Amino acid sequence: MKLVSFLRNGAPGFGCINGDGVVDFSARVEGRSLREHIEIGSAHPDLSADFSLAEVKMLPPIMEPRKILCVGLNYRSHVLEAGHEIPQFPTIFLRTANSQVGHGAPLIRPYISDQYDYEGELAVVIGKGGRHIPAASAARHIAGYTCYNDGSVRDWQRRASQWGPGKNFTASGACGPWLVTVDEIPDPALLELTTRVNGEVRQHAAISDLIFSVSALIAYCSEFAELESGDLIVTGTPGGVGGARTPPVWLRAGDRVEVSVSGVGTLCNVVEDERLPAVQ
Repeated sequence: MKLVSFLRNGAPGFGCINGDGVVDFSARVEGRSLREHIEIGSAHPDLSADFSLAEVKMLPPIMEPRKILCVGLNYRSHVLEAGHEIPQFPTIFLRTANSQVGHGAPLIRPYISDQYDYEGELAVVIGKGGRHIPAASAARHIAGYTCYNDGSVRDWQRRASQWGPGKNFTASGACGPWLVTVDEIPDPALLELTTRVNGEVRQHAAISDLIFSVSALIAYCSEFAELESGDLIVTGTPGGVGGARTPPVWLRAGDRVEVSVSGVGTLCNVVEDERLPAVQ
């Protein structure tokens, strides 16, 4: 099942995809949002579509994640192009909820940098939370999967040893278009990831190429944090980022970025330049 969050006529809602339409769960199931619905664990209604997908604005599937845990340097191809050694432990950094937009919304290239880059990734959405989750049991804690673009402002990312500033510019990343429930993807290692910019393939990798698997990441993150329903673990990007090319190829206004994960879908966003701030 494909679960979605959306705006329709200015009002937020959530539901599932049925063909080219949307089944509106908002008044039919427990919870005020998709995150709360997943947390409660209520059943999904089996209903016909209430309106067409064209009538809604797609939002990030989980609108108010308590945590977005991102993994850096988790494909050997990206580790090598970045000039790092293979890590012994996952490299974890945090993103904020307002640093991401949904499918179809513009990505904003900040006016203070010309080094805006793409990073296509698979994201895992936690269903059942917990601490100290064994890797062997991790699959029981997954609600589903979605596509992610961990948009990165490279010069700000590299100003210091902590990457946070370069990873949290407002509307610099994207998540969506929907969440595909775990019953449809029993083994994420069988999936493939492709990132295209203006139709050109820039990244392509099998999820099985991850240095730290989905299960290993859930186990590791649950050791230092209590995972909660709706949390995102963004699993890392493969080689092919713009900043590693010779010369570097940065995103510009008008560029169309597509992140596709087989069995999940395609997240598509077009880059816009940030408007210059008003003089204070």
